[in-house]
Amino acid sequence: MPAGAAYDDVDLSSMAFWSTTAVERDRSFAVLRRERPVSWHRPPENPLLPVDAAGGFWAVVRHADVVAVSKDPQTFCSGRGVIYGDAPAELLEASQSFLAMDAPRHTKLRRLVAAAFTPRRVATIDAQIRGQARAIVDELIERGDCDAVEHISRRLPMWTIAEMMGVAPEVRDPYTSMANRMVAAADPEVAAGSDPLTVIVECIMGLTGMALELAAARRARGADDLMTALVEAEVDGDRLTDAEIGAFFVLLAVAGNDTTRNTISHTLVALSRNPDQRRLLAGGFAARIDRAVEEMVRWATPVMTFRRTATRDAELCGVPIAEGDKVVLFYSSANRDERVFEAPERFDTGRDPNPHVGFGGGGPHFCLGFFLARTQLRSIFDELLHRLPDLEVGEPEYVPGSFIHGVKRLPCRLGAAVH
Repeated sequence: MPAGAAYDDVDLSSMAFWSTTAVERDRSFAVLRRERPVSWHRPPENPLLPVDAAGGFWAVVRHADVVAVSKDPQTFCSGRGVIYGDAPAELLEASQSFLAMDAPRHTKLRRLVAAAFTPRRVATIDAQIRGQARAIVDELIERGDCDAVEHISRRLPMWTIAEMMGVAPEVRDPYTSMANRMVAAADPEVAAGSDPLTVIVECIMGLTGMALELAAARRARGADDLMTALVEAEVDGDRLTDAEIGAFFVLLAVAGNDTTRNTISHTLVALSRNPDQRRLLAGGFAARIDRAVEEMVRWATPVMTFRRTATRDAELCGVPIAEGDKVVLFYSSANRDERVFEAPERFDTGRDPNPHVGFGGGGPHFCLGFFLARTQLRSIFDELLHRLPDLEVGEPEYVPGSFIHGVKRLPCRLGAAVH
């Protein structure tokens, strides 16, 4: 513990805190934003990793400070881990790709991956997503009332990623299953009696093996997919190694799945609870959807936290931060900061400006897949609002946790369909 620092009375480390509702949590964040924007907390309860009894972390809860830390990777690095607790280096390397790296390696890997997203590739992906959203709603109308997470939110992200990467249709079910199990391994229902860390390692190994087989096939014979673009991408004479391709494949399967999936689910709830906003968006979709998508991401904040580690002694809001201290960015608090957002508790599809940190707070780790998420949200809500104008959802069942703002189940009633 830093000299003279006591653990804060608002306990952000306990699973009890993260098992309350988002509204209840924000009451606590509001106190911290107002009175203690940088506060010291005990090591987090984490069912996946052992607690470091000697550790602790600084909580950063204001929008401006989250952005400042995000844009200063020289002082607050990602290479020592981006989740609360410490994980084995091998696990970080195999699952988080350049997410848990610093320059110059982060810069090189990100440039190589970005080189695969050419304008033509982005246009192809856009067309794929629109077609997938139409097909999902076609099947939804056939099915009738159902769990929206299972049959709407979960379907689009994984279908998009699998098709982008060139994952064959016959192995998409195990691909999707491994990605879903990996992010929900702490859920006893998902772990099914296994140790959560064992589940994660098994899923990483399975996804990595799938990636390496696919990469080898594309080196032998290219195709019109992202895996081919990745194995062929070159920057300054460098290409991605098999290990780097495998780690990116795992990262994309997880990050590209959970974030959009939960944003869709939270938005379905918000539109049901705010019929005025639903009417405004449906009635002026083309003019309003771009702003609405940003509000969907702010409202959901699907990734609630990321960690940095201080590389040197520093100061934040007048609070001394020592080299080696863990610094956790609370995006869910920053996106409700009264200093930045007027009436932040209101879901407003016309909100402007909307400098949310749902894709990160800027800097070198700003979400590389932001364009994918925006395209998916535009496409699925275009279909849902116009073809199922009476769709309503019931009470969501949330997944407790401090990292992903997860919705586990969400009953929905379709109402009349417009063909």
